[in-house]
Parts: sequence; structure tokens; C-alpha cells
Amino acid sequence: MWGGRFAEGPAAIMREINASIPFDKRLWRQDIAGSKAHVAMLGKQGIVSAADAETITGGLTTIEGEYAEKGVPVDLALEDIHMVTETRLAELIGPAAGRLHTARSRNDQVATDFKLWVRDAIDSVEAGLKALQTALVTRAGEHAASVMPGFTHLQVAQPVTLGHHLMAYYEMIGRDRSRFADARARLNRCPLGSAALAGTGFPIDRAMTAAALGFDAPTDNSLDSVSDRDFALDYLMAATQASLHLSRLAEEFIIWASQPYAFVSLPDSYSTGSSIMPQKRNPDAAELVRGHSGRIAGCMMALTMTMKGLPLAYSKDMQDDKPPVFEAHDLLALSIAAMTGMVEKVTFNAPRLRQAAEAGFSTATDLADWLVRVADVPFREAHHITGTAVKLAEREGLALDKLPIEALKAIDARIDDRVYDALSVDASVASRRSHGGTAPDQVRARIAEAKAALGIDA
Repeated sequence: MWGGRFAEGPAAIMREINASIPFDKRLWRQDIAGSKAHVAMLGKQGIVSAADAETITGGLTTIEGEYAEKGVPVDLALEDIHMVTETRLAELIGPAAGRLHTARSRNDQVATDFKLWVRDAIDSVEAGLKALQTALVTRAGEHAASVMPGFTHLQVAQPVTLGHHLMAYYEMIGRDRSRFADARARLNRCPLGSAALAGTGFPIDRAMTAAALGFDAPTDNSLDSVSDRDFALDYLMAATQASLHLSRLAEEFIIWASQPYAFVSLPDSYSTGSSIMPQKRNPDAAELVRGHSGRIAGCMMALTMTMKGLPLAYSKDMQDDKPPVFEAHDLLALSIAAMTGMVEKVTFNAPRLRQAAEAGFSTATDLADWLVRVADVPFREAHHITGTAVKLAEREGLALDKLPIEALKAIDARIDDRVYDALSVDASVASRRSHGGTAPDQVRARIAEAKAALGIDA
């Protein structure tokens, strides 16, 4: 490729460290699409003849079919997907292939290819996250009134509904989708035509190539165009946040599937056994999702460190931009699919969830709220009274709603029989009717809104 400048070929180690074809072959669809758009523009502008443009396009179509059928050949001497394709094009159509690279550089070519790949990756992730939200909403609808303990510090706090708990993850995934959408909107400017760093003297039409490739417009600064990898970092940061949410859900399933909790039974299809202990059901899929989140965050940090000190414009360090993005995307896609399958197929143990909610004095706050609302007690005083009642219930081995009224009156004379209307777990969740609260009618309202947003037939 640069034999005119160099008297000797690269050393073997230089050939190996310099080549990116082992991983950037994944860009072949985007590379051919970009080349087709570029040569169509060159032909329209009269920069290459119409005959050459047609011949080049035909050759690219042939190569596209070859790659689809047989994969991309790996030749370290040709370095990358761009040169592998251009070399094959020359074999097919002869010298006319050399005109394809007119008015572009590998710098703007790879920036365009990579943007197209990341855009496709975002669209794929978006579809997966929407499917996960659909699964969450569907299961939440089945359990809008199923009572379970809500936790803080992994201690029983207040009763909530399982539907409310699952809808919390719907909200998290919704924010993930918005981050990917923002990243997609920001990246959708086309670098093609920026050439190496300064633009080109050929009369190209960058708006034409941008439109042909589905971009909103061409980029506005050629230096920035070839050196920008914000779009890859945006993708990795959104992927990291999404993986953290998936990891949190996976962790809950892992805990809930353990025998001391027994809140859920994970499906056989997402569990494994033990090589020595026949009774085991291991939540390996959930554990791998939890583990993948660390690797995805590592990919984000790897590219951040690669880009942190690079001067304008292109530096060869940027060849290392693609492996972390490819790895993170593969891991994220697997994690989304695994969590969607688990949510769809998990069996929730509703009686056990209710039992756990009833066992941890989870309605203590309701007693305090009742004292404030009915007996006009200041909240801090009500908090103290309730703490005394909890201590008594704990000592007697009773739930709060099983304490005799005489015992409650002995703690504070302002308590009367009406307090029992507030102390059951069902009464507790039913009372949390503030917007976004856990009351079943509020949960069902949020589910209806979610179904409308997802386009699910209510």
C-alpha cells in the first residue's frame, strides 16, 4: 500500500501489531455500504466515470455476497477490512478498483464504518431492552396485588407489591433506552468526506453520502470527524449503566432463589446443577449476567483510557477502539436475552413472599402514620411510640397486628381498636396511593401507561 515511500516491508511483529483485520472484519457490511455510497457520489459528481462507478458497485456487490457466504478472509499483510475489500475488488475488476479511494482516507472511512456499526448495535440493544420491559410489565400485571417485603439494607422495611418491585426495573430499563437513544441521536452525523484530517479538494457532495447512509447530516469539522470516538464512549457508558441494572435484577433473583428466601424458582432452562451435589439448582445464568457487568464496565474504562490523552487528529492508538465495543456489545446482548428469559419464565412464590412481608414488623411505619393521622401525634413522638410497640411484639413473638389492644393502650392511651385497620400488610400497601406508590391501583395505573408506551394491547 505504501511501497513508494518505504524500501522495506514491515517486520513480522510489526505486521502482527499493526493488523486489525482479526477484529475489524466485523465491520464488513458497514464498509461495503459506505463504499457504495461513496462511489455513487463520485460518479454523480463526475469525479469518476459512470462506467467505473457502475463497475465498482458491481464488484462490491459480489464481495458482499462472498463475505455473507464464506466470511471475511484474514490476511495480516492487508491490515484491515478496508484493504482486504479493496484488494479483492482489484482482483475482480482490475485497475478501476483504485478509483474507489478517491477523495477519502481510511481515517474517515473507519470513522464512518464504526459509527454505522455502533448505530446498528444501538438499534439491536433497543429492541432487546424493549423486550425485557415487555416481560417485566407482563409479570408485574400478574402480581399487581401480590404482597412482598420491601427492603432497605436487605432488612425488611415496608410491605410492597411484587408488581411494584418489577415495575421499578421497568423504569430503570426505560432510562437505559433513553441513554441509548441520546447516543444514537448524537452520533448520527456522517464523517465520510473528511478524508485524512483536512477535507478534500475534490468537488464531493457530503450531504449525498450522509443521506445515502441514513445520517442526519455530514459532520462540520474534518479534524474532529476523524478523531472523534465520543459515539463509542457514549455506547459503552450507556451499556455499562444498562449492565448495572441487569446485574441488580440478577442479584435479586440469585438471593430470592436461595433456600432461606425461597421467593422464586428459576426455570431449569436458566439454571445448572452440581457435579457432586445432586440437590443443587444453581442460578448460573443470573450469576454470569452479574459477572458480565464488570467486564462491560472494564471495556468502558479501557476505551476511556485509550482516548484520554490523544492529540488531534488520528493516532494508531484508536485502532484499539473497536475490541472493547465489540466485547461489551456481545456481553450486553447475552445479558439482556438471559434476563428477559428469566423474567418470562421465573415462578414467583407468592405465599412465601406474603409470609416474609408479615414476619418483619413491616407495618411499623403504618402504626406511626396512624398515630399522626388519627390521634394527632407529632411524627417523632409517634416514631418513639411505635418503636416501643415493636420491641414488645418482638419480645412476645407476635406480629404487630396480633398485639392485644390492651398492650397497645398500655404503651399509649391514644391507641384504639381502629389501629388494626392499618396494621395488616394488605392495608399497608393499599394505603400507599400517592403517585408512584405501591398501592395495587397505582401499580395497575403505571402498568397501563407502560403498556401504552410499549404498544402492548392492554
